[in-house]
Amino acid sequence: MRMYDIIEKKRDGGELTEAEIRFFVEGYTKEDIPDYQVSALLMAIYYQGMTPEECATLTSAMVDSGDKIDLSAISGIKVDKHSTGGVGDTTTLVLAPLVASLGVPVAKMSGRGLGHTGGTIDKLEAIPGFHVELTGDEFIELVNKNKVAVVGQTGNLTPADKKLYSLRDVTATVDSIPLIASSIMSKKIASGADAIVLDVKTGAGAFMKDLADAKELAHQMVSIGNHVGRKTMAVISDMSQPLGRAIGNALEVQEAIETLKGNGPTDLTELCFTLGSQMVVLANKADNLDDARLKLKESIQTGKALAQFKTFIASQGGDASVVDDPTLLPAAAQKIELKAKNSGTIQSIIADDIGTAAMMLGAGRATKESDIDLAVGLVLHKKVGDSVKAGETLVTIHANQEQIDEVKEKLYTSITIAEHPAKAPSLIYDMITE
Repeated sequence: MRMYDIIEKKRDGGELTEAEIRFFVEGYTKEDIPDYQVSALLMAIYYQGMTPEECATLTSAMVDSGDKIDLSAISGIKVDKHSTGGVGDTTTLVLAPLVASLGVPVAKMSGRGLGHTGGTIDKLEAIPGFHVELTGDEFIELVNKNKVAVVGQTGNLTPADKKLYSLRDVTATVDSIPLIASSIMSKKIASGADAIVLDVKTGAGAFMKDLADAKELAHQMVSIGNHVGRKTMAVISDMSQPLGRAIGNALEVQEAIETLKGNGPTDLTELCFTLGSQMVVLANKADNLDDARLKLKESIQTGKALAQFKTFIASQGGDASVVDDPTLLPAAAQKIELKAKNSGTIQSIIADDIGTAAMMLGAGRATKESDIDLAVGLVLHKKVGDSVKAGETLVTIHANQEQIDEVKEKLYTSITIAEHPAKAPSLIYDMITE
């Protein structure tokens, strides 16, 4: 078998066989195939696409290129949730304890974030004492005992994906939906879950800014999951404006606590119920989505979900008293109110620009080596469709730096106010099950 023939076949629109896909993935991982040939193949895939069978095979080959997490020692159906990212995306902090409170095992492997704010681990580490450095045995024991644990991504998961992504990044082939889908799903499948719920974002603050592209990505990822024997479904959700009101690590922990108490923002609460219902049904803990939603609501109303969050925090060394006293979380030195310059209705809040403003404060990382300030961030007081009067607070800026004029300017240009009415965007656009 020759790499030249594989490139030529895909260039001309042919469908690659399993043997051909595994040949190039294994050869490239072992550095037997040079970058320039794989670059040519990636560009051919970019233009010609891949069939569902090719995507599933590519995903499986990347999974097989490294370690696979074995969660078989955890009793029950393990359900994982993955978001394609966004601004103020606090769902995992709420969903993990909420779904676990209904007996669904949530064995979550997360990373540290690049970009607007930290990842799930950064947010959790805003809780004093919380740590994710667990051995494999400790991780499994905690999930069996408490139904929930979060650990950092370790080991040699999907090295082929890491190599291919680095190459895609410098060859203008990142924006290929088959390659994006295979990359995301390879990591999810290698992480060992039995079922996967995908939250595919669309809008200004999302990776997939176009709704049609988001739907295509969701279909491809669900197809891959089902092809390789993992029950998979996807929700297409809005990220044209930030989700919830808090953007920043400790601020998002505080918002998660309020949501688990039943006092969270409407959009964040609704998305958690939508995603959580799917997770509960996939885990066979409810007969249908309506039944699952009722159980999740009841868990919040009775305080069961909040108690589960406390147990989760304490079991990983964190100070669970932050749940009752959020002042124990890191706090910024300054709170500055950004006032509306004119009256009217909020027409738009550009999510990625708001995220950039939070990053300018230090809430996120520009590079892996960047330090992150867990205390800083933004709290929105208005969302799209809300009326506002001149002089009312639009955003509270939590800052540790003296000079924030650039941040203020960024926020003002990110929020549009006009006299005519505006409608809040839909939160859920679609659900994909096949």
